[in-house]
Amino acid sequence: MTGSFDFVLSLGDDALIAAQRLGEWTSRAPEMEEDIALANIALDQLGAARLLLTYAGELEGAGRDEDALAFLRDDREFRNCLLVELPNGDFAVTMAKLFFLSAYQLPLYTALAGCADERLAAIGAKARKESAYHLDHAALWVKRLGDGTEESHRRMQAAVDEVWPYTHELFAADPAAPVDPATLRADFDATVSTVLAEATLTRPETGWTPGGGRDGVHTEHVSYLLAEMQVLHRAHPGAKW
Repeated sequence: MTGSFDFVLSLGDDALIAAQRLGEWTSRAPEMEEDIALANIALDQLGAARLLLTYAGELEGAGRDEDALAFLRDDREFRNCLLVELPNGDFAVTMAKLFFLSAYQLPLYTALAGCADERLAAIGAKARKESAYHLDHAALWVKRLGDGTEESHRRMQAAVDEVWPYTHELFAADPAAPVDPATLRADFDATVSTVLAEATLTRPETGWTPGGGRDGVHTEHVSYLLAEMQVLHRAHPGAKW
């Protein structure tokens, strides 16, 4: 089975937008070690985005490379989930976002590593190792803050409550894809439940479940993010180093 353009593009967009958001923490993280850690995680996401967007461009067959797909599309052409475009918020919100994203990406890339599409399998094999680190890092912070002081517990619970509704979009069924996202839900739920229990945090009830990112319908935040991310490329179209 060969990866479809839309499926590969959506995964590439998830990684690209996540990288951009995490990069915003550079020089602003709570401590120097965390500043470096978040920058490295952002670079991991960017590396996955490059591989996926390059492959998406080849599947599309319209002559668009990774740069064209990253820098020359408008917001309605992006297929990332809403979760990754949400503002960073405070450190607890960022850790909640990273935790939920990596709890999804790890089983995703693990499944891709065993799929019939050789390109996606190679990307999955590389990215799953990085995702395992991302998950460990975020989970440690969720537990540290959740089971810390009264104030850190309050803020971590508030962050989980705020971000949780956006996780459901990740698992919309796509039976035609090399890996159906719906099949990843059980692994995600098991990981989330275990970590939240250790963090003395309450898993939110499922209620409002926003979506639309996979169809190009985004929050207002993504337009501002793209304006900053794309300004240099658009100011100097076709420029080469």
